[in-house]
Amino acid sequence: MKKLLSALLLALLAGCAGPDVQQYKAQQPVLDLAAYFHGTTDAWGMFQRRGGTVEKRFHVVITGTGGDGTLTLDEQFQYDDGSTQRRVWHLTRGADGRWRGRADDVKGEALGELAGNALRWQYTLLLPVGGSTYEMAFDDWMFLIDDCTMINRASMAKFGVELGQVTLMFRRRACAR
Repeated sequence: MKKLLSALLLALLAGCAGPDVQQYKAQQPVLDLAAYFHGTTDAWGMFQRRGGTVEKRFHVVITGTGGDGTLTLDEQFQYDDGSTQRRVWHLTRGADGRWRGRADDVKGEALGELAGNALRWQYTLLLPVGGSTYEMAFDDWMFLIDDCTMINRASMAKFGVELGQVTLMFRRRACAR
């Protein structure tokens, strides 16, 4: 019985591991985070509950500034219910090529790893809901499609249980046609 339980626990833990960003290292075009977000970028997205129901849609205008291994992203959110939000990310590229980020509604530090066309961000977002604030773990993946377009999918979890997903499509204004 102990062997069976150990095998089941090991299988369960292996199923939670998720993909490694390095599997995308040969994918093109290569994502240069600072170059992609330099200037103004628009993003359109939605939050879906675990069952798939769309709860919120939004548009974000992102202004990216910086240089020499730093990047500031000033994000202005407009939600479909008329509410607004602002998040300012302060990002720094480490000597190892990984990105670290801070924002007022992020607990501690966000950690990001780039490989090929992909970026994987992991962080804890402080999410206000009905007068309380919840710590939500985000596993956030961005994939560069072409020089102008990026797709983002993030899983949001509490105590290891996925509660929903956030999906976004980014488009650089410099690419407007």
